[in-house]
Amino acid sequence: MKITVRYFASIREAVGQGSEVLDTNATTLGALRDELLARGGAYASALARGRAVRMALDQVLSDEAAALRDGAEVAFFPPVTGG
Repeated sequence: MKITVRYFASIREAVGQGSEVLDTNATTLGALRDELLARGGAYASALARGRAVRMALDQVLSDEAAALRDGAEVAFFPPVTGG
């Protein structure tokens, strides 16, 4: 399936792009994160399991169990704090 992945803030800076269109076999957000981690390098460090990373599916905050669908938009971003 084809999805759009968007990266924000420090994750965008680390991976060097704001978005990309991917062909993926992942069926959940967690599986997609694993695919991106497998790329290694900046993806592995920015999206590492030990890091706090928020995810959204079609602009709704979601957990790793959320099911992907063809044409979905996924966003990865660090937690945001105000002050």
